[in-house]
Amino acid sequence: MESSRLLEDTDNSDINGYQSTFNDPEDDDELLDITDERYRSSSKRAKIDLSQGSSLVDTFEAMLPSNDKYEDFYTIDWLHDKNRSMQRQKKIRYKRKQSWWARIVASIDDGSGWLVVLLVGIAAGTCAGIIDIGTGWMSDLKDGVCRKAFWLNAEQCCWASNLTFGVTQCPHWYTWAELLGIQHEGSKDESDLAYAVNYVFFVMLAMVMASMAVLLVRVFAPYACGSGIPEIKTILSGFIIRGYLGKWTLLIKSMTMMLAVAAGLSLGKEGPLVHVACCCGNIFSYLFPKYGTNEAKKREVLSAASAAGVSVAFGAPIGGILFSLEEVSYYFPLKTLWRSFFCALVAAFVLRAINPFSTDHLVMFYIDYNNPWFIWELFPFILLGIFGGLYGALFNYCNLKWCRYRKTSSLGNYAITEVVLLTFITAIISYLNPYTKQNTSELIAQLFQNCGPEDDVNLCDYRRNITDVDKNSWPGAVAGPGLYTAMWQLSLALVFKAVITVFTFGIKVPAGLFIPSMAVGAIVGRIVGIGIEQLAVHNPDLMIFNSCKPTEACIMPGLYAMVGAAATLGGVTRMTVSLVVIMFELTGGLEYIVPLMVAVMVSKWVGDALVHEGIYDGHIKLNGYPFLDSKKEFMYTTLAADVMRPRRSDPPLSSLTQESMTVEEIENIITETTYNSYPVIVSSESQRLVGLVYRRDLTMAIATARENDEGIVSQSKVYFSNHLPRYAPPGTPAPLKLVKIIDACPFQITDQTPMSTVVEMFRKLGLRLCLVSHNGRVLGVITKKDVLRHIAEMDQQDPGSILFH
Repeated sequence: MESSRLLEDTDNSDINGYQSTFNDPEDDDELLDITDERYRSSSKRAKIDLSQGSSLVDTFEAMLPSNDKYEDFYTIDWLHDKNRSMQRQKKIRYKRKQSWWARIVASIDDGSGWLVVLLVGIAAGTCAGIIDIGTGWMSDLKDGVCRKAFWLNAEQCCWASNLTFGVTQCPHWYTWAELLGIQHEGSKDESDLAYAVNYVFFVMLAMVMASMAVLLVRVFAPYACGSGIPEIKTILSGFIIRGYLGKWTLLIKSMTMMLAVAAGLSLGKEGPLVHVACCCGNIFSYLFPKYGTNEAKKREVLSAASAAGVSVAFGAPIGGILFSLEEVSYYFPLKTLWRSFFCALVAAFVLRAINPFSTDHLVMFYIDYNNPWFIWELFPFILLGIFGGLYGALFNYCNLKWCRYRKTSSLGNYAITEVVLLTFITAIISYLNPYTKQNTSELIAQLFQNCGPEDDVNLCDYRRNITDVDKNSWPGAVAGPGLYTAMWQLSLALVFKAVITVFTFGIKVPAGLFIPSMAVGAIVGRIVGIGIEQLAVHNPDLMIFNSCKPTEACIMPGLYAMVGAAATLGGVTRMTVSLVVIMFELTGGLEYIVPLMVAVMVSKWVGDALVHEGIYDGHIKLNGYPFLDSKKEFMYTTLAADVMRPRRSDPPLSSLTQESMTVEEIENIITETTYNSYPVIVSSESQRLVGLVYRRDLTMAIATARENDEGIVSQSKVYFSNHLPRYAPPGTPAPLKLVKIIDACPFQITDQTPMSTVVEMFRKLGLRLCLVSHNGRVLGVITKKDVLRHIAEMDQQDPGSILFH
């Protein structure tokens, strides 16, 4: 069952203090009602003045800290929190008429939504800028250091030397062999010994960085591992994971993200940046009571924060908003859309001001070509989409299998050893290939670009004759030997990246999946693009090439790399609209939206036909999080009676009667059962429903009553109604009135309600539980966990995999 929830008092008592609420004066010394919400400490009880006689003192709900309304690993009550927010606004509106100061406070409260997303955007942009700068410097540290200014990375070091044609010609950049005097400074020829020294330093520093990352995560913030997106989706659906969005997680994830990416592991920092931004959103929300004390309202801030995370990860503010809407958010009202837009805008502006890549662009994937594409190219784009779907399905299957094995075997006990060993293997192999040795983001940026006469790399080795304008020399140029070398090196890099990412995603360091997936697709797309380009060069008279102009390139391999990257990322994550927008914002290629849409849509179709769920949904299911996917239809014909508890073989439903139970009897029920809520019925004979009371409310109310009124003893009768005897019989203890802690309008359905309707109620209303009745008699209860278990059973999966409430 669900964790206890707290009910907001709707009277007009002072919100900052306590106020005794008195019954009829003739009822002195009879009843004690514990229902107040304003006491903010669970360890120190309020000192209540009873000098004017026994009273109906409202002290219950206020005993609880405002930031601890729900227990860890439990689901929030969306409707209750929404009602609490409305009641709070009602009190503020009432008070704003009383003084100018109250009006100022109310105005600040009204604008707190915009202020909190402003702060989140500034913090997210600042964190992303620092992470981008730190990652670039530490990645280059494995190759050498800038002797003139050690804080500069290789590219900035060469800019300081007024040289922009590569690190090998930069006099101020020293490899480790040059620093040790093994290789002459400025020498282009690398001896075997110098190669070995640089190789050893590359591997050693990679292992040191990875070891530091995993140790920091394991010791200080275990929640800082992984991409964080599956957990963010679950949290935004209403699940509580204490500490997952805390300050220690923010600090450690920011640090270890730089270390893990710089170590050369096949992972990215873009996914974890969403987690970092949500940590900022959670921390800043506590500055404003409107959001810090209301979990449902807080999730509006977290939705905006996730948009800001994608905005700074890819330089795509609009794509970030659509990502939050399509992929992670569970509740996304129109005002959240506006605030997400503002938050993503601020985050992108701050990152642009920091300019971490020193290119006046938010990312390094920006393209500088806008040549038109031809209609016949849709065929290779569709093929790339098919590859993306196949790769995504295969990757998801293999990665989930490996993560399940890690989770269920002794391998999970050796997380540090696994990271260090995987880093050693990755570094040993990747150093041998220039396309795996370099940073993955730099590799993607290189693959996205088309070649020009100034590009002196193997990937752009064409036998061009700049002075020849003969039409027969177009639509391209014949490949040179360097290009053939680059092709087989890219093929080896493709196999290595595809395999090693399966084992890397899920280890105990911050690990994003966007960049490795894009790298695989970009390599395939570039290879396909070069192949079609050479087909056009050697067969210019083919009909499909008649539209090629003699004064410009016909085939753009960079476009094929871009389409391939989108296809594979779509196949892995099953993103569609947001992915297309992210890709054209990422590259600036507005001209190529249609090819991107075709490839992404085909990729999703193929992936869904093989493995229906994306990688994030797969990890949610693997971890047993109670996430009720709104995209999946419930197609079965079962009824509520088939799912409710108790079942026929279970003990009868534990319930409380309205007026006939004593404090001792209720305490025994609480002790003997583990349920988190109890139906209140008129009597054991009628079983007619009065309402629902939650375990935590009941426990705290009785404890407070015993502490503050000596007349409340074990034999005191408990009343969950206002129909009380005017005078207690002589010799009987004073009764205890607990009517205000009852939820008098719990959701209830009949036992013949189709489960398809029940599932939709849980999805769209955010329910935690609902009661099941027959002809007004309470039969049982259905919780969110019961719904998830039933769906797993119907899908022929293990219902025991739903671990939390």
